[in-house]
Amino acid sequence: MDLTKIKSIYFVGIKGVAMTALAILVKEMGISVTGSDIAEEFPTDATLKRFNIKYFIGFDPIHIKYKPDLVIYTGAHQGRKNIEVQTSIKIGIPILSHGEALGFFMKEKFQICVAGSHGKTTTSAMIAFSLIQLNEDPSFAIGCGEILGLHTSGHFGKSKYFVAEADEYITDPTGDRTPRFLWQTPQILVITNIDFDHPDAYKDITQVQEAFIHLTKKVTQGGHIIINLDDHASQEIINQISVPVVTYGMSKQANYQTKNIHFENNLTKFEVWQNNQKLSDFNIKAVGAHNAMNATSVIVALKLLGFSVENIKKVLALFSGTKRRFEYIGQKNDKLLYDDYAHHPTEIKATLKGIREFFPNKRIVVIFQPHTYSRTAKLLEEFGRSFNFADTVIITDIYVSAREKPILGISGKLLTDIVKKQNKQTVFIPNEELVLKYLSQETRANDLILTMGAGDIYSWIPKILNIL
Repeated sequence: MDLTKIKSIYFVGIKGVAMTALAILVKEMGISVTGSDIAEEFPTDATLKRFNIKYFIGFDPIHIKYKPDLVIYTGAHQGRKNIEVQTSIKIGIPILSHGEALGFFMKEKFQICVAGSHGKTTTSAMIAFSLIQLNEDPSFAIGCGEILGLHTSGHFGKSKYFVAEADEYITDPTGDRTPRFLWQTPQILVITNIDFDHPDAYKDITQVQEAFIHLTKKVTQGGHIIINLDDHASQEIINQISVPVVTYGMSKQANYQTKNIHFENNLTKFEVWQNNQKLSDFNIKAVGAHNAMNATSVIVALKLLGFSVENIKKVLALFSGTKRRFEYIGQKNDKLLYDDYAHHPTEIKATLKGIREFFPNKRIVVIFQPHTYSRTAKLLEEFGRSFNFADTVIITDIYVSAREKPILGISGKLLTDIVKKQNKQTVFIPNEELVLKYLSQETRANDLILTMGAGDIYSWIPKILNIL
């Protein structure tokens, strides 16, 4: 496909965070962009409006009657079987899945790819933000509503760098089970961790590790892999990697060791040592030890690119995070409201631990919306142990993903019963209306209220803030 001949692109499922980021990048390249999606509110609605990207509501063959030069589709909304995608095939319009398209637009760039079951959005956003502050102009496509401070999640830059998430999920659940990150060819690859996050795509952790091993073989000659030595599943694959590996972590065996993580004045503070010599002290605004580890991987990546430690230290201190990653929403009647995307037990536990360390005197009230039946079913016991740093846990009905069907017996009520074995202050409140009623009656001054999940719980936030 000749990029110079592409003048218009249609995005099927344009409101997905990854699709929106790519759509913005494409528009900044001077290509005409439109698309379609469902009516439901997404975190990306405001971003698309800000970039004046218009789209249709619903999927209909008539939407692509003007014959765009390329159609890009998401794995959601029936993937390749979507009526607009099928129509494109019939009338001869080239189609690409999101994973293929991202790899296509990255092809001529120096690719900095961040893989990992958890932390890849924050880490890749941190790299993109830092490069901009370091007077580079990288291209980037990050799967979030926006990077705070940049007011976008995608950008087409003039420098050689392209920063992107490398997602292990499959290309298209309806037909192509290729892990999406295999469409990329990194020069620098960061692996934050490897976990069993997608039971609908992988049968076990070993199969996930095999996908990551395939990804390491995509790294170009002269490239580097930065890998978290503290993560057992990542550590296990190191001896199967043929590219130079740089390790980081709290382990004394790591090439870059993170030490003395502590929390002071609403900052996460830590030291980084390289081969037993202290590089510097670092401060970040992001909450928790896990984000100190994410930042350490960024420090390694930027050092490999030739930036000085002092400059890296300055730009990391400016990073404010991304939408839906412990995002501050507001304060009312001495109650704080935050929102977070965490939907896997590992993410939930790390986020809540960080919040507890940041706010030791707050009563933490979590409203968790489980995401997908398959993940809930496979990780029930792990979910049960993940809420111990919260004072009160509210669990709602499971958010039904467009890519799966309900599993008999798996429900928000069952998950509540499992969590309650570890945290007695756990209640099942199925929907938004009843959650609002509960919060209006049960919250009190000095509470920190956290909405959490990968479904549509973010859309409840205005009403929650209103009743506090």
